[in-house]
Amino acid sequence: MDAPGDCEGPRLPGGDGPPGGTRETSRQLSREQLFVLISAASINLGSMMCYSILGPFFPKEAEKKGASNTVTGMIFGCYALFDLLASLVFGKYCVGPSSRRTSIYRYVFSSENSRRSQLCGSNNCVFFYSCKGFSKQCGHGVDSDPGEHSFWKLITLPKIALIAFVINSLSSCFGFLDPTLSLFVLEKFNLPAGYVGLVFLGLALSYAISSPLFGLLSDKIPHLRKWFLVLGNIITAGCYMLLGPIPVLHIQSQLWLLVLILVLNGVSAGMSIIPTFPEILSCAYENGFEEGLSTLGLVSGLFSAMWSVGAFIGPTLGGFLYEKIGFEWAAAVQGLWALTSGLAMGLFYLWEHAQRRRSKLQNILGTEEEQTALLPDEI
Repeated sequence: MDAPGDCEGPRLPGGDGPPGGTRETSRQLSREQLFVLISAASINLGSMMCYSILGPFFPKEAEKKGASNTVTGMIFGCYALFDLLASLVFGKYCVGPSSRRTSIYRYVFSSENSRRSQLCGSNNCVFFYSCKGFSKQCGHGVDSDPGEHSFWKLITLPKIALIAFVINSLSSCFGFLDPTLSLFVLEKFNLPAGYVGLVFLGLALSYAISSPLFGLLSDKIPHLRKWFLVLGNIITAGCYMLLGPIPVLHIQSQLWLLVLILVLNGVSAGMSIIPTFPEILSCAYENGFEEGLSTLGLVSGLFSAMWSVGAFIGPTLGGFLYEKIGFEWAAAVQGLWALTSGLAMGLFYLWEHAQRRRSKLQNILGTEEEQTALLPDEI
């Protein structure tokens, strides 16, 4: 049985039956949904290729032209900063044509909730919320705009605020590598620029492969999400400690070790990033947010905003730290950020578990007292 507010699944061509008759086919993407998904993924792929192509060679070229590492980091950070600002501007003025965006959003997310999470695991969901003000277009046809007050209500929920901090820290970890890793590899191992790109590939490829797997596991076994979130952050922190490695460990830096750590970092990043979207979504529903496209869009917008903020802080702070204390210590500082967010999230989950257990015990005791009061007195 669908939760309240769920939209109807797409009907089969020529089918006149009720929506329930298409329940068996709702888990399959229609041709239209598939084309939209491929289009969105292609746009995302192209934009990320344009951005990531700079990583292997741009920091060295900027250094040759006299730019400091701090300035280079700010150059990388400007992309994320203006991406965030542009999204706010276009989101404000794209309300008119947003009905077309609504149909795109609905086509892809009109199947069951698990399908939504798997699609969001690829981060393609953020594309669909580029404009706000879309109508809900569910079965009852009521327009729904989450509004500014709903955003602040969402972000001020303690659990969602902590998850936003996790998203921010993980995005910062990715961004940290852009202005720093290529300089470190060129200086330490004297590799050509082409091989530096292959070093970056270790992180990107392992993340791309592991993300769908963790998305599937998060949907099939929801209670694993909290473990993924916490352990993924802790492993990510360990990876950044070993990326240099940090001098106090007295481990000699070697190319094979660096690539291995990057591969492990890609897997741990997938483990911790993917559960964030369904965790925010479930928390929003538990706190009274309506189940439907408006909440999905609100969560997507929050995810995108937090990711952009981290993608600005990461390279900017990374370039500054690289210039002042070197790559090894700068990477360790970045790892502390992931460690802090992971431990904070773990402590919150422990507190949440204790609260739910206490509430459950109080409900049981209350039920027993009511039953005792209803029983006739013994003669």
